[in-house]
Amino acid sequence: MPTRDTAWPAGTPCWVDLGTPDVDAARAFYAAFLDWTYTDPGPDAGGYLMCLRDGHQAAGLGPQQDPADPPRWTTYLATDDADATAARVTAAGGSVLAPPMDVGPAGRMAIAADPQGNPFGLWQAGATTGVQVFNEPGSLVWNEAAVDDPAAAREFYTAVFGFAWEELPGEDAYWTFAIGDRPLGGLSGVVEGLPRGWGTCFSVASADEAVRAVESGGGKVLMPAEDTPFGRFAVVADPHGATFSVMQELGG
Repeated sequence: MPTRDTAWPAGTPCWVDLGTPDVDAARAFYAAFLDWTYTDPGPDAGGYLMCLRDGHQAAGLGPQQDPADPPRWTTYLATDDADATAARVTAAGGSVLAPPMDVGPAGRMAIAADPQGNPFGLWQAGATTGVQVFNEPGSLVWNEAAVDDPAAAREFYTAVFGFAWEELPGEDAYWTFAIGDRPLGGLSGVVEGLPRGWGTCFSVASADEAVRAVESGGGKVLMPAEDTPFGRFAVVADPHGATFSVMQELGG
């Protein structure tokens, strides 16, 4: 099981969390196919829960903070200095929706949006370093952004995080971003019928079984499971409309 207990390198998608209007219903929904258990960090957490896979932190889940904002999975990108990164966001034409703030001893966070309005988080690790388990069923396996103007988005994220880009041959206008030689995530244009913005993909043992669990739990299938060069993949939404994807990796 790939695990990590130290801070992720700057620019890495290092954490995801869900804002939902019904925490109890979300707990049951996601546990059904990701095999999560949950811990409550305490009364100061405001109902925010840690989602655990085999005892390791895999994600966060908490009450929706703004009723006007749709329920969503938020991708957080690691930073060594949330304040400096937030300043680069605004300098590059983005916006800071929630300025950098300390989250007790856990770390320092901010919520930003790129110039096309796609929100994402910044996470400066403290006691909480980010996901502790990854690339394993029930954990984060990939993050990607679907944007209206990929060229402008690549320019923005490069200015903020220093990403290098590589277009995948044979794919329909899809780029991976990296710092150094390890791909960290992806970016594409918006696909009709699928959500725009930053998306979260969870590894599952069986994409088809996960899709059936989503449907039986009251969720929706936006793109049925299909085979890709990277694994069997589907895009779904939970009962409150928060979208995400599931991936059964090759050989899984």
